[in-house]
Amino acid sequence: MVCQGLNEEQAQAVWAPFTDWVRASPADFTLDGEPQIGAGPARRWWDLKSNPGLVPDPRAGAAAQHGWWRGDGDEASLFLYGYESQWLPATLLEPAQRGQLAAALMGAAQFHAVQLHVNKGLAGAPEEVNERARQCAMNPKVVDAFALMIVAAGGPPPFAGLPITPPSVTEAHRQAKRVARAAAVLRALAPQSGSYLSETDFFRGDWREAFWGANYARLKAIKDRYDPEGFFFVHHGVGSEDWSADGFTPVRS
Repeated sequence: MVCQGLNEEQAQAVWAPFTDWVRASPADFTLDGEPQIGAGPARRWWDLKSNPGLVPDPRAGAAAQHGWWRGDGDEASLFLYGYESQWLPATLLEPAQRGQLAAALMGAAQFHAVQLHVNKGLAGAPEEVNERARQCAMNPKVVDAFALMIVAAGGPPPFAGLPITPPSVTEAHRQAKRVARAAAVLRALAPQSGSYLSETDFFRGDWREAFWGANYARLKAIKDRYDPEGFFFVHHGVGSEDWSADGFTPVRS
């Protein structure tokens, strides 16, 4: 998780009740390692020497300041088989719904591993923070979400000439189906909660509602005013429904 405005002692104090509870229940929980709870200047967030979450680019001749988040190295050349995401509202954490959430997580995990990115949801933030977030372009449902659910699978890039084993298309289709089945279980919990536009299903049908929600009409009006000819065109971007797949042929009347 990430925080802003807390020093190291304050951040540790926030987590103390949870870590103390875990340590007090050794028969039920085991820590694989000591929790890392700290703080530092935001200006050093991408400093390879200061942030333990970063690793330097290991390639010969790479610039000293080049690197990426630990564990993300394979994403530099990844062939995605399937990728789904959905905001999960904080109401699922209420006592009456926790059992349903736990059952859905267990059910989805029977098909594929599920990730909950709790650093992306804004539920619990001060109201003034959430009010500013509602003024942004993204789906305002983010302010109600405690996490972004992500289910994804991928393999080596399908580029000829690389010293790697080419990906299996059969395996890619198999994994894609497992991703879709796992995601469907969790999406059913909150089908209208939306998705994060930068990390989501390429083929999502309800992309306008999922990515921008109530903001889409306003964004579309801005697009029509300043770019009526569709000069800026991306897959499932604002206004892309007005143009064919080639980005050049209008489909609107």
